Amino acid sequence: MKITTRFQLSFMMFLNFFVWGAWFVTLGTFLINNLQASGGQSARVFSTQSWGAIIAPFIVGLIADRYFNAERILGILHLIGAFLMYQMYQSPDVSVFYPYVLIYMILYMPTLALVNSISFRQMNNPEKEFPSIRVWGTIGWIVAGLLISFAFGWDSGENAKAGLLKNTFLLAGAGSLLLGLFSFSLPKTPPKIEKGEKVKISEILGLDALKLLKDKNFAIFFIAAILICIPLAFYYQYANPYLSETGLKNPTGMMTIGQISEALFLLLIPVFFTRFGFKKTILIGMLAWAIRYVLFAYGNAGALAFMLIIGIALHGLCYDFFFVVGQIYTDKKAGEKYKSSAQGLITLATYGVGMLIGFEIAGFIADSYKDAAGATNWKMTWLIPAGIALAVAILFILLFNEKDKKETATEK
Repeated sequence: MKITTRFQLSFMMFLNFFVWGAWFVTLGTFLINNLQASGGQSARVFSTQSWGAIIAPFIVGLIADRYFNAERILGILHLIGAFLMYQMYQSPDVSVFYPYVLIYMILYMPTLALVNSISFRQMNNPEKEFPSIRVWGTIGWIVAGLLISFAFGWDSGENAKAGLLKNTFLLAGAGSLLLGLFSFSLPKTPPKIEKGEKVKISEILGLDALKLLKDKNFAIFFIAAILICIPLAFYYQYANPYLSETGLKNPTGMMTIGQISEALFLLLIPVFFTRFGFKKTILIGMLAWAIRYVLFAYGNAGALAFMLIIGIALHGLCYDFFFVVGQIYTDKKAGEKYKSSAQGLITLATYGVGMLIGFEIAGFIADSYKDAAGATNWKMTWLIPAGIALAVAILFILLFNEKDKKETATEK
């Protein structure tokens, strides 16, 4: 790969995830402080990510793969996204904000597949070349958090209460505008499917891979993947508001520790997978969810601040050892015939259905555990998802039967 192409792809990844990290991490705190949103209203706003994940395959599969170059669609989506970010910046309440964020997420979620597609089409050896490109997306997310906390201080206690978090939408909008313009200089990535070729909706959504559910173990993993998204939704929706309210300094910047650990644990997956197999590795990820929420429930910004930091740092273990390991497992179980369909099915089930359920439950729990003054009972808000994660882990232990070592080795 040429150095110029490598730079282009790396900068594309950096900006695409910078844009997401620049506003999504602090969204919960913004909704509470700026728009006085209830738990239910926050859940509906966060669920736009799920609707975006559900609709995204149609945009990529029916439009990007058939009619237009991927880099041009990426550019158009981000230019529209910049406009929508400015509208979100100006929104005075949730009712005005919601339509803009819904349209934005429907347009943004397809970009996650588009940047991958653009990258893969320029590579001779994706297995070796892609990780060094994709890591710039994680770096972009980290840089966004560091800017918000340490450069601008928008998330500090008084500034957040004063409403300065709305500036995150200007930051994300600027990044989106830059990527929108930059996208038109990316390597040309024409449609993969000929115009006359038929495309099945079932294949786009991954429904062809439903046949894999006849395998008891895969069916158990599939259900566990949906259920574990409930605890994950709590983290996305309430981690930043909780850390901000509890008084932890620079909460958004501190949350970038989670992305750093995500990159580190990603490197450890082959070691754990080889030594312990799929079942034990994924169980470590499930149990990490329960442990991190217990740490959140009993930690504080004072003497027990280390508990909050450890809880944040466990994000890499939680995410990588369940979702990334699960993607590897799915790829091996699917075989050549259903590889793409199976990954589409898992994405639809987790980021679509699972997260949609999770956000609603998280909003309901937060509203249910508020006192007369409207203050959230954070202890119960974290102990409940900890219990859910533990229950999923126990069910997985009891019901999932890993194959013998010889067969497991071939699945690795």
